[in-house]
Amino acid sequence: MMPKIAPSILAADFNHLGDDILMLNESEADFIHCDVMDGHFVPNISFGIPIVKQISEITEKPLDVHLMISNPDQFIHEFAKAGASWLTVHYEACVHLHRTVGAIKEQGVKASVCLNPHTPVAVLEDIVSELDMVLLMSVNPGFGGQKFIPNTYKKVKQLRTLIQEKNAECLIEVDGGVNYDTGKLLKEAGADVLVAGTFVFGSENPKEIIQNLRDL
Repeated sequence: MMPKIAPSILAADFNHLGDDILMLNESEADFIHCDVMDGHFVPNISFGIPIVKQISEITEKPLDVHLMISNPDQFIHEFAKAGASWLTVHYEACVHLHRTVGAIKEQGVKASVCLNPHTPVAVLEDIVSELDMVLLMSVNPGFGGQKFIPNTYKKVKQLRTLIQEKNAECLIEVDGGVNYDTGKLLKEAGADVLVAGTFVFGSENPKEIIQNLRDL
């Protein structure tokens, strides 16, 4: 089965963001990945609710909103209202993860949980059955263009095993350092969704890159 592709607009040209979104509308991308950073949970600041809302007004693709922020609970309603189809929160940022996942679903949005590279898959054993997706970071969150962490392949396999053992139906998404080589191995390990930023937007033909990633 072809992997789903979620281009990360963190790597887009923000001087021409509308043009890039319209380009993605014409591409084979499955989602648009929006990396929201607060400068606290991660050492960088990106964009927030107004940008997500503006993107939602012109895109034809579901918005995959990744909240790399502290205290995500207080913003769930606002990001849902802004047009998020998926909301991802970090395991490491949630004191009461079960409550947070429930709050996301109450907004009619698909719930996803992200694990940083150092966090073992086993921490999701008691909640994976209630998730729509799990995002595995294959770089340390905060900046685009980082080198892929090879241990991610093992984590994808472990997560696939856990999902099967729990009869869960959630997708496995991977974010960071995705290209043709890492993407092929991630697909073989069991990944369903590949997030690609620099590899897509740094190319001369982003639509071709997206298509080729789907065809891996």
